[in-house]
Amino acid sequence: VQLVESGGGLVQAGGSLRLSCATSGFPLDDYVIGWFRQARGKQREGIACISPSDDSTYYVDSVKGRFTVSRDSAKGTVYLQMDNLKPEDTAVYYCRALGVWGQGTQVTVSA
Repeated sequence: VQLVESGGGLVQAGGSLRLSCATSGFPLDDYVIGWFRQARGKQREGIACISPSDDSTYYVDSVKGRFTVSRDSAKGTVYLQMDNLKPEDTAVYYCRALGVWGQGTQVTVSA
C-alpha cells in the first residue's frame, strides 16, 4: 500500500489548489480514503473523506462548502479541491487509507 500526495504550494487567500493522492497496492474503490491536515504546533485533524460504496463524502465544518473530495478510480487517485482558501488552512495535508499515511504536501495560504 502506498499513497503519494502532491499539489501543495503557496497561494493567496481566496485562491484555490487541488491536491492529489496517488494510490497503489490496493483497490481504491473498496476503501475509505481520508484527508487530514496538521498545522504547525497543532494536532493532526481529519477534514474530509470519501466512502467506497457510493462515493458519499464527509467534511468537517471548517472546510464544508469550500473543499471537495473526489475519486478517479481509473487513475487510482483521490483529489481534494480546495477553494476560497484562508490563512488558517495553512498546514501539511495528508491522505490516509488502510492505516497508511502519505508523506504529506505543504499548503501555505498568505493573507
